[in-house]
Amino acid sequence: MTLTGPAPTIERDRWGRPMIAPPQPLGAKPVGYTRATTVAKALDNTAGLMLWKQRMTLLGLVARPDLRIAAAATDASDSKALNRLAEEAADAGGASAAATTGTALHAFTERLDRGLDVGHVPAEHTGDLDAYQRLTTDIGWTVRHVEQFTVLDAYRVAGTADRIVEIDGRWYVADLKTGASVGFHHSWAVQFAIYAHGMPYDIEARRRMPWDVVPDIDRAIVIHLPAGKGTAAAYWIDIAAGWEAFRLATQARKWLARRDLLTPYASPTADPVIAAIESATEPGELDAIWASHQAAWTPEHTAAAKARKAHLNNL
Repeated sequence: MTLTGPAPTIERDRWGRPMIAPPQPLGAKPVGYTRATTVAKALDNTAGLMLWKQRMTLLGLVARPDLRIAAAATDASDSKALNRLAEEAADAGGASAAATTGTALHAFTERLDRGLDVGHVPAEHTGDLDAYQRLTTDIGWTVRHVEQFTVLDAYRVAGTADRIVEIDGRWYVADLKTGASVGFHHSWAVQFAIYAHGMPYDIEARRRMPWDVVPDIDRAIVIHLPAGKGTAAAYWIDIAAGWEAFRLATQARKWLARRDLLTPYASPTADPVIAAIESATEPGELDAIWASHQAAWTPEHTAAAKARKAHLNNL
């Protein structure tokens, strides 16, 4: 693979999910795959992030009196308008500034690793790029892929690995992080595990390709490049543990998607057979319930058992 030239852009649906051609049948219409970062964050403790966002919103309201006036004039039931104003206030407080800077640093380092002209780098970030070059030179890696898009078809998950690199004859997923801290790294391990277990996907040809080099599925590399600090550090991250957490995350997402937990009240003594069917926890229990209630069994019981079996098989 050549490292020169810009990476192609994946088509996305209205929820921002990448549109991926299914592996079978050939020529099938692309469908939305869940983003790797979305799955990776399913187990995150977001309390700290929510508090930070609230602080940014307060600072934004102090900086932007017009937003306070607009909020006061908005009907309390208009959640869409209030959500928009809250986002504007958070942005005014600086909530999006770090993400914007991080995107720019990703673009600069990508150009470096592709051998392209970096272009004009703001003075406050030249030290960041120098630190990145020094660190990667010291590591002695060889970059094989830049912005490699991958798909994990068994779970309909997809995402882009920043780099696939070679160190001492082994290949690793490597990713750049530009935030102030590496303290909240659990979702990174899940994210990189998805990339390592996935298959390369040619965005333009809409087809899967075999790996020319197979990434390590036990460890990946994090390059921490805190924006504006002129420093860089490398870390190993355990993606074998990340893969275990990925499986938990997929179960957590299924759990949160369930809409059958709350049902209208009915007397538990109305029909003990129906009650037994609805409390079954595995398909085999339904056969035992049928065997012990054959004399009282009705078509209603059959329908209830079929519904419960279908539900249990989909868990």
